[in-house]
Amino acid sequence: MEEKQKFWQREGEVEGFGQAFVVSDEQKLDWADLFFLVTQPPSERKPHLFPNLPLPLRSISLSNNNGLKKTAMEILVHMARALDMEENEMRELFDDGHQSMRMNYYPPCPQPNQVIGLTPHSDATGLTILLQLNQVEGLQIRKNGNWVSVKPLPDAFVINIGDIVEVIRSNHEKLFLC
Repeated sequence: MEEKQKFWQREGEVEGFGQAFVVSDEQKLDWADLFFLVTQPPSERKPHLFPNLPLPLRSISLSNNNGLKKTAMEILVHMARALDMEENEMRELFDDGHQSMRMNYYPPCPQPNQVIGLTPHSDATGLTILLQLNQVEGLQIRKNGNWVSVKPLPDAFVINIGDIVEVIRSNHEKLFLC
């Protein structure tokens, strides 16, 4: 716990170790601890967080995030082709974009039938690249109005299309049809 406190979220900030989006003492919180960190661009990193991370975590974060940025851009380029968009148009939208890393931990709960890990939401991003580290079926997607569990696959990423890409797709289809 002492180590976590070094990286605790500061008031009014979401980066660091703590809870997701706490805005009042009265709100119901998701049953999860998290560590959230902006990784790109470097100018957006919090000086009290990133440089003070233990070296192994900092090194792994840098190398993984560079690889994930490249992977995300390849996925976005393929999506551009599928939408009959110019590849460079998609690249320009995301090349200098923000990138962050979030780790969630769902501790055991004394009343598991009264708990939600994270409340239903959409990702306000371009893409979310998710790695599930255990075989717990915690991720759900909405399919035909119903919530369906996503079975974790070992050593596999889940790619969530975020709200920003949905807006791009929707706007592009409207322009394409005109």
